[in-house]
Amino acid sequence: MFSDADAAALYDLMYPWDVARYPSDAFHHDLVMAADAVLDVGCGTGSMLHHARECGHSGRLAGIDPDRAALERARRRTDIEWHEGTAADVSWDREFDLATMVSNAFQCLVGDDELRASLVAIRTALRDGGRFAFETRHPQARAWETWTPGNPDDGNAADVVDASGRVLRVWHEVELVIGDVVTFTETTAEPDGAVLRVDRTSLRFLDVPALNAFLAEAGFAVEGQYGDWFRGPVTDASQVIVTIARRT
Repeated sequence: MFSDADAAALYDLMYPWDVARYPSDAFHHDLVMAADAVLDVGCGTGSMLHHARECGHSGRLAGIDPDRAALERARRRTDIEWHEGTAADVSWDREFDLATMVSNAFQCLVGDDELRASLVAIRTALRDGGRFAFETRHPQARAWETWTPGNPDDGNAADVVDASGRVLRVWHEVELVIGDVVTFTETTAEPDGAVLRVDRTSLRFLDVPALNAFLAEAGFAVEGQYGDWFRGPVTDASQVIVTIARRT
């Protein structure tokens, strides 16, 4: 069988944190290294905070995530605070200079109530003038249309070798698109197609006006909003919306 711990370990293999290879990782890394106290919401296996500590970050680093297996991998470093919970469970009050949600984790906030509660909790955790940095896929790019087993450009039907030397095949399939919410599955199988695990996820694709309305309602002002990882403007061709919002 393929356990939650196996899935967490495979995630690190498939999506390594690498600031030299991925502009998205470099963007967030620079923000983290410049902040004294950082809260990573949806920290997963903790790769971003691990790397920051390895690079000499000497301030406070904290991560929160609802996935217990992912947190077990994160807790391999004991010089970082790790907490189990969702974005809405964040309960700190004015303790952080920077909050982050990386790797499109923001899109996991699907319902309006969940999104509002999460933004208020994150804002409360920030000091006056503190910043919240995150990204979301731009809906105009319709990224979900590439999430089919036969599209190798999106990593679908990818063969990977896990830490034990086992060869696995992973692919994604869209099940449902309702409004701005896309529900899809990730299947992990043996090379012969024998299914080991199926995980189902829903993601919300907000456009700029809707996103900024939620931020303003929660007490954030948009400090910067970009259509790429090099701080270019959001355009009709942008595939991502990168946002830095400040607590007002």
